[in-house]
Amino acid sequence: MSGPLILGLETSCDETSAAVLLAPNTLRGHVIYSQDEHALFGGVVPEIAARAHVQRIDEVVDQALAEAGCALSDLDAVAVTAGPGLIGALLVGVCWAKATAFGLGKPLVAVHHMEAHLFAPSLENADAVPPFVALLVSGGHTLLLHVPEWGVYHMLGQTRDDAAGEAFDKVARLLGMAYPGGPAIEAAASRGDEARYDFPRPMFRRNQRPGDNDFYDFSFSGLKTAVVTLVREIEADRSLDPERDNVAASFQAAATDVLMEKTMRAVEETGCRRVLLGGGVSANGRLREALARRLAPSGQLLHASTRLSLDNGAMVARAGAFRLERGEVASLDASADPNLPFPGLMQASA
Repeated sequence: MSGPLILGLETSCDETSAAVLLAPNTLRGHVIYSQDEHALFGGVVPEIAARAHVQRIDEVVDQALAEAGCALSDLDAVAVTAGPGLIGALLVGVCWAKATAFGLGKPLVAVHHMEAHLFAPSLENADAVPPFVALLVSGGHTLLLHVPEWGVYHMLGQTRDDAAGEAFDKVARLLGMAYPGGPAIEAAASRGDEARYDFPRPMFRRNQRPGDNDFYDFSFSGLKTAVVTLVREIEADRSLDPERDNVAASFQAAATDVLMEKTMRAVEETGCRRVLLGGGVSANGRLREALARRLAPSGQLLHASTRLSLDNGAMVARAGAFRLERGEVASLDASADPNLPFPGLMQASA
């Protein structure tokens, strides 16, 4: 039995995206517009991002509706990312969604961006349902959760400084690579020797034990600093060009090793051998391959396609469908919140 027809909107950073979902998992239309404007600056410029959302959102929604073969009047609800994210960018989507929901007389559903990433794999894989250990890695967040059921999220660990995606972007810029940094680093690493440089694995020591306050947490600031120091040493002595791919490969190995090892700690301590990857960094091939090897043969790795790993409206619609089913409808005076609390999140040890 099919559920409601939901429009999902995503404008939290530099993707303008809309999707039409026949709940729970039938994607009728989906459009993602990635803003190329930020490549010139080596990172997202908030004011430019917000302006681009204003310019593109009508067109993106129209294209998604056309793909779905429906009109706005056919919708049963409008779901939108309300946070976290860049406040100006978020407000574009939230204001558009509020006006549309009011005009249609339909429910408005406010969605948490990182919960939406949790739901993304379920749009393509029927097995991507709890229980699982979830590693959410993006440009702004790095979270390790135990998820016994939808809506119940036990916080195991998180980054104490830079997010994993932010570290990839900053190292890529340091190495003179294109934005976004994740794909650029991965491409360069495929040509390099990851054993060439021994970068630190921050906040990961073999003698850590469950209950230690850093057992599950992450830190990428020190790793980034180590790369900066090395690059300066190389450039002071010779050209960076012959070593660029090796630096990228060694950095990627260090970052993904920490992500993998911390996740496997959660697997062992919870006894749950099902791992779900979400967020843009989850598209990294080395991370996926390393986790798959460690989970074999009895475990299971769940992740979305690259398209649905990045910020997108489909995941917002899917999370919105879950919240709507629980009767969680936002009021029309709701606003965006760049620090929106993760719904259902509780501190817990494995």
